Amino acid sequence: MFFSYSELANEVCLAANGFGNLNIQRFDRVAIYLPKQPETVFSFFGASKAGGVFVPVNPLLKPAQVKYILDDCNVRVLVTSKQRLNQLKDHIHLCEDLRTIICVDEPEFQHLGPIQVFSWQQFIDSTTTHSTAPITDADMAAILYTSGSTGNPKGVVLSHRNMVVGAESVSEYLQNH
Repeated sequence: MFFSYSELANEVCLAANGFGNLNIQRFDRVAIYLPKQPETVFSFFGASKAGGVFVPVNPLLKPAQVKYILDDCNVRVLVTSKQRLNQLKDHIHLCEDLRTIICVDEPEFQHLGPIQVFSWQQFIDSTTTHSTAPITDADMAAILYTSGSTGNPKGVVLSHRNMVVGAESVSEYLQNH
């Protein structure tokens, strides 16, 4: 599936508005536990546009490892799939800061204990437009977790500037013009 830059920008705005409707505040964490698919990208950029911090969660991790990351960085919103949520449901209802789960497909339930569960369509169907949060290049953009080969994974904080410099470096290496 391909998206033009205009289509991508529209989808990112829809996600940012969805996060705004969930009352995501500046620097709130949004974990994305999905394989490489369009909603993964929309969530990364949408969380940033809404002022949040995105936390990519390796799709190969086991439920206990995912719960550790969600707890460790105080995730408020999790974006995942119905299949992954079913694998996680016995673990993540204990995450103290997790308030909302967005399933990119239709979830089987609307609550997981105190946690609200929405479909992606419900999430982006908002008619309310939120202003984007003021962001500087030094602000936190993402928390990436290490593999944890010698213990629990550690979160590495990246600023918006780190993200841009990294993208420029990869683009240059791949000779993308």
